[in-house]
Amino acid sequence: MKFSDKNNLKSDWRLKIHEIIFEADTRMGKLFDIILIISIVLSIIIVMIDIISAINKQYGDTLFILEWIFTILFTIEYFLRLFTVGRPLKYALSFFGIVDLLAILPTYFSLLLPGSQYFLVIRIFRLLRVFRVLKLVQYVGEARLLVQAMKASKRKIIVFIFTVLTIVVIFGSLMYVIEGSANGFTSIPRSIYWAIVTLTTVGYGDVSPATPIGQALAAIIMILGYGIIAVPTGIVTAEMTMAAGKPVSTQACTECSAEGHDSDASHCKYCGAKL
Repeated sequence: MKFSDKNNLKSDWRLKIHEIIFEADTRMGKLFDIILIISIVLSIIIVMIDIISAINKQYGDTLFILEWIFTILFTIEYFLRLFTVGRPLKYALSFFGIVDLLAILPTYFSLLLPGSQYFLVIRIFRLLRVFRVLKLVQYVGEARLLVQAMKASKRKIIVFIFTVLTIVVIFGSLMYVIEGSANGFTSIPRSIYWAIVTLTTVGYGDVSPATPIGQALAAIIMILGYGIIAVPTGIVTAEMTMAAGKPVSTQACTECSAEGHDSDASHCKYCGAKL
């Protein structure tokens, strides 16, 4: 067999594995993703029930073996994903790439740091792949729309947060002066904590004003809180209305594994590779 034929064969195998792992259009691809999601759910259940002492005493060894089996399988899957994409580093630094790595590291770290395997519950983030597995294109499109709206709202939300922080610092300081340590407002930070709890309408009740002036000020903060809650919702909603655009496909780029391309796109908008 010629060298070029060997390269073509290797390339064909990479594309085939990529299609199975990253795509859900084919029968094998969808079967792979369904098995993957079931495995993720089972591994999370194993981690959670292993914490229960009664179950751990009786089935601890079995659960330990199962956890290592899942970890080895997920490790193989992770390296296959790196192998099949044209730009492995770009995938490794992507959201799912980081989540996939964090899903296997705790088990290996547990060999050095006992107990760190319980951080494996982060695997639940891998269930976000269910939208692609079920080929719910409209959900992928809505997810992209939400991300775009959040990015577009970033500056407005930052200004809003700084405004809220200014309000709670001012009201917290006033409440400290009005109520004092005798009524539980022992310091300005604790008074600011009370202002945050009150402004967000959480109301734990662990600290409360006792004087008429303090109660009047608390009433103002409570009323102000209802108006403030609606602000970020309005900002994001307005940006979502403006961000609505073309429908998207769930096709993954063979080079960087990115998704969320326009349905009529011929090239990846993130790395420029041909789709």
